[in-house]
Amino acid sequence: MRNRRIMIGMFALLAMVAVARHPSADIRILTHDASDPTPHQVMAALDLGLVAVSVLVTWTGEHIR
Repeated sequence: MRNRRIMIGMFALLAMVAVARHPSADIRILTHDASDPTPHQVMAALDLGLVAVSVLVTWTGEHIR
């Protein structure tokens, strides 16, 4: 009886692992708008399924004339 419970538990765990969504990397780098002659920010995002990191870098500068 005990061996049967262990086997059922292992089968349930294996089924959950097989059905679970596997993490996949999603990397995005967003730069400026094409119509903007002086970009002032760059955004980057990294999503690994379990952990996500987003970085936004901004700056000020002279306008190009």
